[in-house]
Amino acid sequence: MASEELTASGYIKHHLTNLTYGQHADGHWGFAHSAAEASEMGFWAIHVDTMFWSILLGGLLMFIFSRAAKSATAGTPNGLVNFAEWVIDFVDDNVKSTFHGNTPIVAPMVLTIFIWVLAMNLMDLVPVDWIPHLATMFGIHFMKVVPTTDPNATMGMSLTVFFLVLFYSIKVKGIGGFVGELTLQPFSAKFPFSIILLPINLFLEGVALLAKPVSLGLRLFGNLYAGEMIFILIALMYGGGIIAATSGGLLQLAWAIFHILVVVLQAFIFMVLTIVYLNMAHEHH
Repeated sequence: MASEELTASGYIKHHLTNLTYGQHADGHWGFAHSAAEASEMGFWAIHVDTMFWSILLGGLLMFIFSRAAKSATAGTPNGLVNFAEWVIDFVDDNVKSTFHGNTPIVAPMVLTIFIWVLAMNLMDLVPVDWIPHLATMFGIHFMKVVPTTDPNATMGMSLTVFFLVLFYSIKVKGIGGFVGELTLQPFSAKFPFSIILLPINLFLEGVALLAKPVSLGLRLFGNLYAGEMIFILIALMYGGGIIAATSGGLLQLAWAIFHILVVVLQAFIFMVLTIVYLNMAHEHH
Protein backbone atom coordinates (compact mmCIF):
# COMPACT_ATOMS: atom_id res chain seq x y z
CA MET A 1 0.00 0.00 0.00
CA ALA A 2 3.00 2.29 0.49
CA SER A 3 3.14 3.70 -3.00
CA GLU A 4 -0.63 3.95 -3.42
CA GLU A 5 -1.12 5.95 -0.21
CA LEU A 6 0.66 8.94 -1.73
CA THR A 7 -2.33 9.87 -3.87
CA ALA A 8 -6.05 10.15 -3.21
CA SER A 9 -6.83 7.78 -6.08
CA GLY A 10 -4.38 5.21 -4.72
CA TYR A 11 -5.95 5.49 -1.27
CA ILE A 12 -9.44 4.94 -2.69
CA LYS A 13 -8.32 2.06 -4.91
CA HIS A 14 -6.61 0.38 -1.98
CA HIS A 15 -9.69 0.56 0.25
CA LEU A 16 -11.93 -0.79 -2.51
CA THR A 17 -9.71 -3.78 -3.37
CA ASN A 18 -10.43 -7.15 -1.81
CA LEU A 19 -7.82 -9.45 -0.33
CA THR A 20 -7.79 -11.84 -3.28
CA TYR A 21 -6.34 -15.33 -3.54
CA GLY A 22 -6.05 -16.92 -6.95
CA GLN A 23 -3.84 -17.96 -9.84
CA HIS A 24 -1.23 -15.47 -11.03
CA ALA A 25 -0.26 -14.91 -14.64
CA ASP A 26 2.77 -17.21 -14.32
CA GLY A 27 0.57 -20.07 -13.07
CA HIS A 28 1.33 -20.11 -9.35
CA TRP A 29 -1.38 -19.56 -6.73
CA GLY A 30 -1.16 -16.89 -4.09
CA PHE A 31 -2.46 -13.56 -2.84
CA ALA A 32 -2.68 -10.53 -5.10
CA HIS A 33 -0.39 -7.65 -4.14
CA SER A 34 -2.11 -5.02 -6.26
CA ALA A 35 -5.51 -4.23 -7.71
CA ALA A 36 -4.21 -5.15 -11.18
CA GLU A 37 -3.10 -8.58 -10.01
CA ALA A 38 -6.46 -9.15 -8.33
CA SER A 39 -8.37 -8.31 -11.52
CA GLU A 40 -6.14 -10.60 -13.59
CA MET A 41 -6.92 -13.66 -11.44
CA GLY A 42 -10.31 -14.09 -13.08
CA PHE A 43 -13.45 -15.91 -12.02
CA TRP A 44 -11.92 -18.57 -9.77
CA ALA A 45 -10.21 -16.08 -7.46
CA ILE A 46 -11.46 -15.97 -3.88
CA HIS A 47 -12.09 -12.78 -1.94
CA VAL A 48 -10.64 -13.98 1.33
CA ASP A 49 -11.68 -10.95 3.37
CA THR A 50 -15.31 -11.27 2.26
CA MET A 51 -15.30 -14.95 3.18
CA PHE A 52 -13.57 -14.31 6.50
CA TRP A 53 -15.82 -11.52 7.74
CA SER A 54 -19.07 -13.06 6.55
CA ILE A 55 -18.25 -16.42 8.19
CA LEU A 56 -16.96 -14.72 11.35
CA LEU A 57 -20.09 -12.61 11.69
CA GLY A 58 -22.32 -15.61 10.99
CA GLY A 59 -20.53 -17.63 13.66
CA LEU A 60 -20.77 -14.75 16.12
CA LEU A 61 -24.52 -14.47 15.54
CA MET A 62 -24.95 -18.21 16.04
CA PHE A 63 -23.08 -17.96 19.33
CA ILE A 64 -25.14 -14.96 20.53
CA PHE A 65 -28.50 -16.52 19.68
CA SER A 66 -27.48 -19.90 21.13
CA ARG A 67 -26.57 -18.15 24.38
CA ALA A 68 -29.92 -16.39 24.35
CA ALA A 69 -31.73 -19.69 23.76
CA LYS A 70 -29.88 -21.42 26.62
CA SER A 71 -30.52 -18.58 29.07
CA ALA A 72 -34.21 -18.19 28.21
CA THR A 73 -36.53 -18.91 31.14
CA ALA A 74 -40.21 -18.59 31.94
CA GLY A 75 -39.52 -15.51 34.06
CA THR A 76 -38.58 -11.98 33.08
CA PRO A 77 -36.03 -12.15 30.24
CA ASN A 78 -32.66 -10.45 30.50
CA GLY A 79 -31.34 -7.99 27.94
CA LEU A 80 -29.92 -10.57 25.51
CA VAL A 81 -32.98 -12.81 25.61
CA ASN A 82 -35.27 -9.80 25.30
CA PHE A 83 -33.36 -8.64 22.20
CA ALA A 84 -33.45 -12.11 20.63
CA GLU A 85 -37.19 -12.42 21.28
CA TRP A 86 -37.81 -8.99 19.79
CA VAL A 87 -35.91 -9.85 16.59
CA ILE A 88 -37.68 -13.21 16.27
CA ASP A 89 -41.11 -11.65 16.83
CA PHE A 90 -40.34 -8.89 14.33
CA VAL A 91 -39.34 -11.36 11.62
CA ASP A 92 -42.20 -13.72 12.47
CA ASP A 93 -44.77 -10.91 12.13
CA ASN A 94 -43.42 -10.03 8.68
CA VAL A 95 -43.51 -13.66 7.56
CA LYS A 96 -47.09 -14.18 8.81
CA SER A 97 -48.34 -11.01 7.14
CA THR A 98 -46.70 -11.68 3.75
CA PHE A 99 -46.12 -15.41 3.32
CA HIS A 100 -49.28 -17.50 2.92
CA GLY A 101 -47.75 -20.91 2.39
CA ASN A 102 -47.07 -23.59 4.98
CA THR A 103 -43.37 -24.23 4.42
CA PRO A 104 -41.69 -24.28 7.88
CA ILE A 105 -38.22 -23.44 6.56
CA VAL A 106 -39.17 -19.92 5.45
CA ALA A 107 -39.27 -18.17 8.85
CA PRO A 108 -35.89 -19.53 10.12
CA MET A 109 -34.26 -18.80 6.77
CA VAL A 110 -35.61 -15.25 6.65
CA LEU A 111 -34.49 -14.68 10.26
CA THR A 112 -30.99 -15.84 9.32
CA ILE A 113 -30.92 -13.61 6.25
CA PHE A 114 -32.07 -10.52 8.17
CA ILE A 115 -29.64 -10.71 11.10
CA TRP A 116 -26.73 -11.85 8.91
CA VAL A 117 -27.17 -9.08 6.35
CA LEU A 118 -27.69 -6.56 9.15
CA ALA A 119 -24.46 -7.66 10.88
CA MET A 120 -22.49 -7.41 7.63
CA ASN A 121 -23.98 -3.99 6.91
CA LEU A 122 -23.10 -2.73 10.39
CA MET A 123 -19.41 -3.29 9.63
CA ASP A 124 -19.72 -0.22 7.40
CA LEU A 125 -19.87 1.90 10.56
CA VAL A 126 -16.35 0.84 11.60
CA PRO A 127 -13.89 3.65 10.67
CA VAL A 128 -12.47 2.81 7.28
CA ASP A 129 -8.78 2.91 8.30
CA TRP A 130 -8.83 0.99 11.56
CA ILE A 131 -8.94 -2.63 10.45
CA PRO A 132 -7.06 -2.17 7.12
CA HIS A 133 -4.24 -0.40 9.00
CA LEU A 134 -4.14 -3.20 11.57
CA ALA A 135 -4.00 -5.73 8.73
CA THR A 136 -0.97 -4.02 7.15
CA MET A 137 0.89 -4.45 10.44
CA PHE A 138 0.63 -8.22 9.86
CA GLY A 139 1.68 -8.00 6.21
CA ILE A 140 -1.84 -8.19 4.76
CA HIS A 141 -2.05 -5.84 1.76
CA PHE A 142 -5.83 -5.41 1.48
CA MET A 143 -8.76 -5.80 3.85
CA LYS A 144 -12.37 -4.91 3.04
CA VAL A 145 -14.43 -5.47 6.17
CA VAL A 146 -17.94 -4.98 4.73
CA PRO A 147 -18.94 -8.18 2.91
CA THR A 148 -22.04 -6.57 1.40
CA THR A 149 -19.86 -4.12 -0.56
CA ASP A 150 -18.68 -7.17 -2.53
CA PRO A 151 -21.13 -8.13 -5.31
CA ASN A 152 -19.96 -11.73 -5.03
CA ALA A 153 -21.48 -11.92 -1.54
CA THR A 154 -24.74 -10.14 -2.31
CA MET A 155 -25.30 -11.99 -5.58
CA GLY A 156 -24.45 -15.28 -3.87
CA MET A 157 -27.22 -14.70 -1.33
CA SER A 158 -29.69 -13.52 -3.95
CA LEU A 159 -28.98 -16.53 -6.19
CA THR A 160 -29.59 -18.83 -3.22
CA VAL A 161 -33.00 -17.20 -2.76
CA PHE A 162 -33.61 -17.48 -6.52
CA PHE A 163 -32.87 -21.22 -6.54
CA LEU A 164 -35.31 -21.68 -3.65
CA VAL A 165 -37.92 -19.73 -5.61
CA LEU A 166 -37.44 -22.06 -8.59
CA PHE A 167 -37.53 -25.14 -6.36
CA TYR A 168 -40.76 -24.21 -4.61
CA SER A 169 -42.36 -22.96 -7.83
CA ILE A 170 -41.89 -26.39 -9.40
CA LYS A 171 -42.69 -28.26 -6.19
CA VAL A 172 -45.96 -26.42 -5.50
CA LYS A 173 -47.21 -25.87 -9.06
CA GLY A 174 -45.57 -28.71 -10.89
CA ILE A 175 -43.44 -28.35 -14.00
CA GLY A 176 -46.53 -27.78 -16.14
CA GLY A 177 -47.89 -25.06 -13.89
CA PHE A 178 -44.52 -23.32 -13.66
CA VAL A 179 -44.01 -23.41 -17.42
CA GLY A 180 -47.58 -22.25 -17.90
CA GLU A 181 -46.95 -19.17 -15.78
CA LEU A 182 -43.98 -18.32 -17.98
CA THR A 183 -45.74 -18.85 -21.31
CA LEU A 184 -49.47 -18.10 -20.88
CA GLN A 185 -49.24 -14.57 -19.48
CA PRO A 186 -49.39 -11.58 -19.71
CA PHE A 187 -50.90 -11.99 -23.21
CA SER A 188 -53.50 -14.63 -23.93
CA ALA A 189 -55.59 -15.63 -26.92
CA LYS A 190 -57.51 -18.59 -28.26
CA PHE A 191 -55.79 -21.39 -30.13
CA PRO A 192 -53.99 -21.19 -32.58
CA PHE A 193 -53.07 -17.55 -31.90
CA SER A 194 -51.89 -18.52 -28.41
CA ILE A 195 -49.00 -20.39 -30.04
CA ILE A 196 -47.74 -17.14 -31.53
CA LEU A 197 -47.84 -15.46 -28.11
CA LEU A 198 -45.88 -18.20 -26.32
CA PRO A 199 -42.35 -16.93 -27.17
CA ILE A 200 -43.39 -13.33 -26.41
CA ASN A 201 -44.78 -14.31 -23.02
CA LEU A 202 -41.75 -16.46 -22.29
CA PHE A 203 -39.41 -13.59 -23.06
CA LEU A 204 -41.30 -11.08 -20.90
CA GLU A 205 -41.84 -13.44 -17.96
CA GLY A 206 -38.30 -14.80 -18.25
CA VAL A 207 -36.84 -11.31 -18.00
CA ALA A 208 -39.08 -10.55 -15.00
CA LEU A 209 -38.00 -13.81 -13.32
CA LEU A 210 -34.28 -13.27 -13.90
CA ALA A 211 -34.55 -9.66 -12.77
CA LYS A 212 -35.48 -10.78 -9.25
CA PRO A 213 -32.06 -12.11 -8.15
CA VAL A 214 -30.22 -9.38 -10.06
CA SER A 215 -32.18 -6.56 -8.44
CA LEU A 216 -32.08 -8.24 -5.02
CA GLY A 217 -28.30 -8.58 -5.02
CA LEU A 218 -27.36 -5.35 -6.78
CA ARG A 219 -29.66 -3.19 -4.65
CA LEU A 220 -27.92 -4.31 -1.47
CA PHE A 221 -24.46 -4.04 -3.02
CA GLY A 222 -25.06 -0.62 -4.59
CA ASN A 223 -26.34 1.04 -1.44
CA LEU A 224 -23.60 -0.30 0.82
CA TYR A 225 -20.86 0.32 -1.75
CA ALA A 226 -21.98 3.94 -2.12
CA GLY A 227 -22.04 4.37 1.64
CA GLU A 228 -18.53 2.94 1.97
CA MET A 229 -17.29 5.21 -0.81
CA ILE A 230 -18.61 8.28 1.01
CA PHE A 231 -16.82 7.22 4.20
CA ILE A 232 -13.58 6.81 2.21
CA LEU A 233 -13.95 10.24 0.58
CA ILE A 234 -14.58 11.84 3.98
CA ALA A 235 -11.50 10.09 5.37
CA LEU A 236 -9.39 11.84 2.74
CA MET A 237 -10.22 15.15 4.43
CA TYR A 238 -8.12 14.18 7.46
CA GLY A 239 -4.99 14.79 5.42
CA GLY A 240 -5.96 18.34 4.42
CA GLY A 241 -5.09 20.28 7.58
CA ILE A 242 -6.86 20.92 10.86
CA ILE A 243 -9.86 22.73 9.35
CA ALA A 244 -10.49 20.01 6.76
CA ALA A 245 -9.92 17.30 9.37
CA THR A 246 -12.40 18.89 11.77
CA SER A 247 -14.95 19.26 9.01
CA GLY A 248 -14.31 15.66 8.01
CA GLY A 249 -14.92 14.47 11.55
CA LEU A 250 -18.26 16.26 11.71
CA LEU A 251 -19.25 14.96 8.29
CA GLN A 252 -18.26 11.45 9.23
CA LEU A 253 -20.38 11.59 12.38
CA ALA A 254 -23.37 12.98 10.48
CA TRP A 255 -23.07 10.42 7.70
CA ALA A 256 -22.64 7.56 10.20
CA ILE A 257 -25.85 8.55 11.99
CA PHE A 258 -27.75 8.75 8.70
CA HIS A 259 -26.11 5.56 7.43
CA ILE A 260 -27.55 3.60 10.36
CA LEU A 261 -30.92 4.01 8.65
CA VAL A 262 -29.50 2.76 5.34
CA VAL A 263 -27.84 -0.23 7.02
CA VAL A 264 -31.04 -1.36 8.75
CA LEU A 265 -33.31 -0.51 5.83
CA GLN A 266 -31.32 -2.52 3.30
CA ALA A 267 -31.32 -5.59 5.56
CA PHE A 268 -35.08 -5.17 5.99
CA ILE A 269 -35.67 -4.78 2.24
CA PHE A 270 -33.61 -7.89 1.47
CA MET A 271 -35.65 -9.82 4.03
CA VAL A 272 -39.04 -8.57 2.81
CA LEU A 273 -38.27 -9.24 -0.85
CA THR A 274 -37.15 -12.75 0.03
CA ILE A 275 -40.50 -13.36 1.73
CA VAL A 276 -42.41 -11.85 -1.20
CA TYR A 277 -40.56 -13.93 -3.80
CA LEU A 278 -41.07 -17.15 -1.85
CA ASN A 279 -44.74 -16.31 -1.38
CA MET A 280 -45.11 -15.81 -5.13
CA ALA A 281 -43.49 -19.20 -5.66
CA HIS A 282 -46.18 -20.81 -3.48
CA GLU A 283 -49.14 -19.06 -5.14
CA HIS A 284 -51.08 -20.60 -8.00
CA HIS A 285 -51.90 -18.29 -10.87
